[in-house]
Amino acid sequence: MPYPIGRYRADWQPYPVLIRQYHPDLNNGITLTQIPPAAEVYLTWCCDSGHTFVATPTEQRERPGRTRRRSSWCPECSAAAVPKRAATRQPRRPGRAPAGAAGASGSAGSISAGEAFVSPLAPKPASAAEAKLRMLLSERLDLDLTPNAVRTSRPFFGRLEVWPDIVIADLRVAIEYDTIGRHGLEHVGKREVADRRKDRLLRAAGWEVVRVRCAQLQPLGPHDVRASGVTSASVARLLDALRDIRGDLIVNAYLR
Repeated sequence: MPYPIGRYRADWQPYPVLIRQYHPDLNNGITLTQIPPAAEVYLTWCCDSGHTFVATPTEQRERPGRTRRRSSWCPECSAAAVPKRAATRQPRRPGRAPAGAAGASGSAGSISAGEAFVSPLAPKPASAAEAKLRMLLSERLDLDLTPNAVRTSRPFFGRLEVWPDIVIADLRVAIEYDTIGRHGLEHVGKREVADRRKDRLLRAAGWEVVRVRCAQLQPLGPHDVRASGVTSASVARLLDALRDIRGDLIVNAYLR
């Protein structure tokens, strides 16, 4: 028997695409809020393209993987999104390593664990909101935000470095700006698992992490900040989180 209506509403909030693709009329009138996200039951879903399929809640939450296609929770849409391999490849010159084959050490091989540095491998800011957050922090704090990577003692996706959105080396605090993205695929499911692993590696290296969590995303750590976007109020709460981590005297010493 299903649970009372609304029992699991908060548990499903981080998965807006799944909420949209679940239809009570396809499941004997049972609402998604009555079903535990880890329930081993088969439910009927309908993707944005109109494909109807059966899957358990766990299969649905884990299905996105690394794909960014709008309907990636649908098996038919996922299959269509897989790129086709080229029929032939250019031969590699003898004795020459393939591009990107730097190994687990990456560009951080000669740097001590826990040290911040500028990595040529780090991606550029993914959104205008992230750049705005960096700018507002620079206006409030007299800090060098040039480093974009932190050396770790264990590999993260094959490299001994992680790339937080904002690296505050003086405070040894990494800041991440998290949203669900345009299609509701970011920082949910397996990507949340990767976020948690990244946070553990940073803390093991002597750093602390503050995540600014937007929309329906719930906090992952003790210092995370809930926000509706990058605003003066959210930056103020972020500064309070930094004070909780490193103390008022230290953080206030960097105020402009």
